[in-house]
Amino acid sequence: MSQMGIPLVSVVIPTYNRANVICRTIDNVLDQTYSNIEIIIVDDGSTDDTQERLRVYGDKIRVLRQANAGPSAARNRGIEAALGEFIALQDSDDLWAPSKLERQVTLLRKVGKCVVCCLCNATLRYTDRPQTTAFDLAWLFPSFEEGVWTNVADVLATRFVFFCQTAMIRREVIGRVGGFDETLKYHEDYELPLRLALEGPWAVIREPLTIWNQGSAESWSQKAMEEEIQMRECEIRMRRDILARIKGREDSERLRRYLLRELGRNYRELWISKLARKNFSGSLSLARVLEKLNRYCWGVYRRLPWYPMFEGQAAQL
Repeated sequence: MSQMGIPLVSVVIPTYNRANVICRTIDNVLDQTYSNIEIIIVDDGSTDDTQERLRVYGDKIRVLRQANAGPSAARNRGIEAALGEFIALQDSDDLWAPSKLERQVTLLRKVGKCVVCCLCNATLRYTDRPQTTAFDLAWLFPSFEEGVWTNVADVLATRFVFFCQTAMIRREVIGRVGGFDETLKYHEDYELPLRLALEGPWAVIREPLTIWNQGSAESWSQKAMEEEIQMRECEIRMRRDILARIKGREDSERLRRYLLRELGRNYRELWISKLARKNFSGSLSLARVLEKLNRYCWGVYRRLPWYPMFEGQAAQL
């Protein structure tokens, strides 16, 4: 759907027991300078007063309710219901700069349909460490303010890039590759970008247009650390699945090497995690030493010439 040639953007916001912040996020989206939007709230089985808070918005938002099934299922439900040409994902406790959607739509229309999605930078506000940006954390250093990122798959093969709250995706592309993998307990927000990276280049905006707040994500990250073995197993499965997808592709040899290198690191991390939980004298101490060695080797690799850095070109005016 479009409004006098202006594409519709579907903003999908999953929420679970976030009644205290969901209105702030909805108001933030309604304050966007881009007006042709639909806001889809997917209430993933909230037991607080989320529904009462949402009713005040009337027909300004669409509300979908489901039994609690997790963020991947909630996002997929919203994507399936979306009518827009573009999909923008947001979480119920994060914020966007007023021009975020307008700038992403403008850039995507400028660069053409061969570009899969548009990623902006994000300010990451932690409660327990200094503020940084998503691009700095992922070692993404574009030399231009707006443009096209041409080696997305190579970079994503080697590290996570903050995605959900920063991306705008063409609905036809996400329909083709499928949505979030609901069978992954962890790294579903890494696995989908990897699949999207196989579809073509991305547009990027260097300025941070998203503000991520460490809130509910903090407890989820803590839980992931407590379930480290399961998290490592998800990483392994994710990269093995991508390797299977690119099998036989003539242009994928470099990507295959990156994935295999990271897969080897994932297996080592899994083995170390299991060692730390062994019930024999010295197992924990040995695991900690091996973990430090593994991190040191990875740190050295990041500084070698063949570690993939951002490649791209500025958008034409």
